[in-house]
Amino acid sequence: MPKQLFPRSPILDGDNVAAKREEIREYFHATLDRYEQLFETLRSDEAYFKKPIPLRHPLIFYLGHTSTFFTNKLLLAGLITERINPKMESMFAVGVDEMSWDDLNTTHYDWPSVAEVRAYRNKVRDIVDRIIEEIPLTLPIGWDSPWWTILMGIEHERIHLETSSVLIRQHALEYVIPHPAWEPYRKSGPAPENQLIDVPDGVVHLGKDKTDPVYGWDNEYGAHIAEVGAFQAGKSLVSNQEFLAFVEANGYGTETLWEEEGCAWQRHARAEHPTFWVRQGAEWRLRLMTKEIPMPWDWPVEVNYHEAKAFCNWKATVSGQPYRLPTEDEWYRLYDVAGLSEVPHLEPAAANIHLDHFASSHPVNEFPHGDFYDVVGNVWQWTETPIYPFDGFEIHPHYDDFTTPTFDGRHNLMKGGSWISCGNESMRSARYAFRRHFFQHAGFRYVVAAAPAVQHGSHYETDKSLSEYAEFHYGDIYFNVPNFPKALAELAIAAMGGRPAHSALDLGCASGRATFELARHFDHVTGIDFSARFIGQGVQLAEQGALRYTLTDEGDLVFYRERTLSGLGLDTVKHKVTFYQGDACNLKPLFTGYDLILAANLIDRLYDPAKLLTAIHTRLNPGGLLLIASPYTWLEEHTKRDAWVGGFKRDGESFGTLDGLKEILGSHFNLIQGPTEVPFVIRETRRKFQHTLSEVTIWERAA
Repeated sequence: MPKQLFPRSPILDGDNVAAKREEIREYFHATLDRYEQLFETLRSDEAYFKKPIPLRHPLIFYLGHTSTFFTNKLLLAGLITERINPKMESMFAVGVDEMSWDDLNTTHYDWPSVAEVRAYRNKVRDIVDRIIEEIPLTLPIGWDSPWWTILMGIEHERIHLETSSVLIRQHALEYVIPHPAWEPYRKSGPAPENQLIDVPDGVVHLGKDKTDPVYGWDNEYGAHIAEVGAFQAGKSLVSNQEFLAFVEANGYGTETLWEEEGCAWQRHARAEHPTFWVRQGAEWRLRLMTKEIPMPWDWPVEVNYHEAKAFCNWKATVSGQPYRLPTEDEWYRLYDVAGLSEVPHLEPAAANIHLDHFASSHPVNEFPHGDFYDVVGNVWQWTETPIYPFDGFEIHPHYDDFTTPTFDGRHNLMKGGSWISCGNESMRSARYAFRRHFFQHAGFRYVVAAAPAVQHGSHYETDKSLSEYAEFHYGDIYFNVPNFPKALAELAIAAMGGRPAHSALDLGCASGRATFELARHFDHVTGIDFSARFIGQGVQLAEQGALRYTLTDEGDLVFYRERTLSGLGLDTVKHKVTFYQGDACNLKPLFTGYDLILAANLIDRLYDPAKLLTAIHTRLNPGGLLLIASPYTWLEEHTKRDAWVGGFKRDGESFGTLDGLKEILGSHFNLIQGPTEVPFVIRETRRKFQHTLSEVTIWERAA
């Protein structure tokens, strides 16, 4: 147990620059000291080179990784100009994110010795110490300050303090030894009977802005406000004793209690009980970081999400009540109802957190928080919520992949921290997410709620064509060429003049920008496209107000983008749009009675454009307008040659697409505007763009 409090995350404002410089320096050295002290629990050098579990590197990697992280980030920030040890920095740069429990990493590494890695760590420590001592410091320290990057390295080391302690706990006992600085708690007794406590409804406010005076990771910034309905929550975390009933009821062997992904994990792992439980004859024991002890039944059980979820399903089955895990919003409601605040700087926390007590869990009824116990601390608490970005989310340029790879619906948030969660991890705003099969010092609290768990969209579209079209419709302007769907919508609206503007059809709407733009003028706009994937982007914007996607920079490097309807000034028209999947050559009869039809870059992608064009007048009201835009890029992969509207020789003369349009449309339409060329640009990479001209004609249906 440490003799003094482990330093808290510094407040990044104030008026005493010298004192703040020294505070950060002490924070840095205390963090490295504690991390290196963790590795003193390894019995021998051999223990550094044996993998605790197959899906992670041996611990020698994690000893070197955090210092390599410092080096890489200092280079990005321009605080150093040369690498310190290129070979080690190549080896220690990227760890194994346990992205799949059935993928094994068999790559061989020629690891350096423990002494060599410690020497490298000392060299990095000296360099960072000198940087802290010498570089200018202006308060407050903000997102763009080089000091932010220094704090990034320190907080990253604190994350690995915890995750490496889990790996040591997963190591074979023969490789670890007890250590006076890592002594576990020794008190245990009968587990209390858990009970449900009412939590009233209320509003939670999540997220912070860049003026917040404490370091945060990218996913904490932005804003999220939610109304949380009333629910009931367990008074305490689920104890080992409470979980034993699930084990003894053959919960691990009852497939109907497990979600599909969890069932696959359980079969793969052949799990019959929590991973840190050890059966010894008729007795149960618990594996801690450096030893096994008789089972402390009143300590919180530690499981992955799948086990926690299966337990809740079992409780729901035997009780008839809707048991489940809490959502992130519900956890914040608990935090607020319990009247909690941040870990104090000058006295021990009233929770088992930040290494303020012992190097293990405590009984589940030892730290009261309002009507509950352990709303924070003891063990992390799994939630039903896959991590997602708040409105206004941005990546930090010096760590662009801290969170974005986890915006995949597969990484669930854990809240509250554990006994070893320090620095940023212990903050109310902390948002850490892991794969659902991942083991951490993590358990759970259940809730009973009539409302299902609300899920938030987190996915960043990575499909190349979808991402390019998302940017084409909603992204930046390149080479001063106006946004193409918006430009077409404006042309159409201008051409409408005083005509009726009740209903419009955006045919071949793709990602839907013109659909929204037309809704500025029309009472209702229908967007139809053959591709459900493209329509999905418009639907997502209409329902969620935001669209997230990646853009190729070069090679495998990408940028992350978020576009919102409010940012485009279109949030007030989203109720006026509807999207459908449909074949432009075979539209359902209900799609009729329009005052305008916009067909943008469509006709040269249809398998039978004449089939559309010969009947399109039946979809328009008399006097209604048809706007056709097309670069006339006729390709046989889309349209058989004998179905082309133009772009060929007829009777020895050139027959263009405009000639074909006049021929097909002439009996029902008058050409009232055009042809006009409207340019558009599609971005492929940072340095490669398509620049194309689309010919626009506007036709009026004859009365």
